[in-house]
Amino acid sequence: MHLRSLSGAVLALSLALPAIHAAPSPYDVDRMQWNAPQKPFRIYGNTWYVGPHGLSSILVDTGQGLALFDGDLPESATQIAARIRELGFQVRDVKWILNSHAHVDHAGGIAALRAASGAQVLASAAGARELELGGADRADPQYGSAPEYAPLWNVRVVRDGETLQLGHVAITAHYTPGHTPGGTSWTWDSCSGRRCLHIAYADSLSAISAPAYRFIDHPAYVAAFRKTIATVAALPCDILLTPHPDASGFWGKVAGRKSPTDVTSLIDANACRNYAAEAGKNLDERLANERAAVK
Repeated sequence: MHLRSLSGAVLALSLALPAIHAAPSPYDVDRMQWNAPQKPFRIYGNTWYVGPHGLSSILVDTGQGLALFDGDLPESATQIAARIRELGFQVRDVKWILNSHAHVDHAGGIAALRAASGAQVLASAAGARELELGGADRADPQYGSAPEYAPLWNVRVVRDGETLQLGHVAITAHYTPGHTPGGTSWTWDSCSGRRCLHIAYADSLSAISAPAYRFIDHPAYVAAFRKTIATVAALPCDILLTPHPDASGFWGKVAGRKSPTDVTSLIDANACRNYAAEAGKNLDERLANERAAVK
């Protein structure tokens, strides 16, 4: 598909979404804010931010094609494509699209971006299943409240701990279920000159759900969630990126840059540990509230 026809594809995908739920969800309330325009910029080395203001989409130039992390909302696809071009790249050079988790705000735009580029889509085993279900995975805590989207087929499954050699960049997948069953965090090194930094694109860790779902009814899932939190705390992590930038205080760090090439404010050796610790506290609070409600 040519770029000039991308907007039509996005419109078709948007029309394929089911009707909005009668009870407002965060997706209904925040959708326009999430998709607010954002100029693209270099994060560090070969790693760039190309998403809208409220939803990360991260571009990595591997030297032999582009890797794109997340496609955001269906209506985000045209913006992401435009930002890629604004940086001097071509959408047709996107060879791989890697997904953090298969909710509409991170996966809804992938189909249109794949159609425009011919890229291979990669996800965890459970993530691939939810992509194929268009977000309608009954095992997802948000099943029934998160909007669905057009199913995405032919997804390449990446194993937990597998390191992919994409061009000149080694990218490692870390299964991090909890926010969704198929949540995946990704790590790689980005270099500028002789200085290389560990980049962690850590998945969302919020314990939120559809109204009828209780985490206390799923002890195995909670145990996996706790393992995820420990996994994220241990990631190689000089610069932390998250699917929702605000979840990791990203924009405050960006505002602290003294120049477009300054990364001092972005580097935090404790960022992943702090992100995981906060998630652990929030999970404990959610579980305590659920237990209190059934007494």
